[in-house]
Amino acid sequence: MNLKPGEIEQTSLQIIHEELEAGGIRLPEENAGVILRCIHASADFDYAETLRFTPGAVPLAINALRRGVAVVTDTNMAKAGISRPALRKLGGEVFCYMAEDEVAREAKARGVTRAAVSMEHAAGEHPRAVFAIGNAPTALFTLAEAIERGLRPALIIAVPVGFVHVEESKTRILAACGEAEVPCIAAMGRKGGSSIAAAVCNCLLYAAAGMEDPAARGWG
Repeated sequence: MNLKPGEIEQTSLQIIHEELEAGGIRLPEENAGVILRCIHASADFDYAETLRFTPGAVPLAINALRRGVAVVTDTNMAKAGISRPALRKLGGEVFCYMAEDEVAREAKARGVTRAAVSMEHAAGEHPRAVFAIGNAPTALFTLAEAIERGLRPALIIAVPVGFVHVEESKTRILAACGEAEVPCIAAMGRKGGSSIAAAVCNCLLYAAAGMEDPAARGWG
């Protein structure tokens, strides 16, 4: 078969729709796009059940991205997966501090993770950013503490993957965001990852930039 990338995406999303309907699952309209993108990125239908959204998280994040807020990731893999054309159209940038020498030195000196220090630096530089966390639970714990002290980011995407403190970190950040009325999208349980963090970001970026149709991204 000789399908174009845009046709593959549209066909995949249609298959996902059909399989969800066959399973009796109807997605909330406001959050459907994010859920579909996560399933599309992973072929894992569990995201239809495990994704949690604070009230209005999706439209609030889209509006913030339209104002050109930055995106901060906890891995360079997630950073690489963020749509640069959509960011450019919106006047935004994506940052990841994990590999910076200063972050590594400070983390070693303090006996903490680079993810924690990178989030501290990012919160100082970009307090209104969208924070997309797909790997490090310590990044979420750090952000939860910062939110409790007054940080008000545009959105927290809480989707780290793994076994150690992953579930606890998601519960903590969702509670902190709920208390402070900070928008949050969290994948409860152990599943997630950098590809899921990027998928959520791109869904919101495409919506903000009017690039939901693959043709608008030059995919044909």
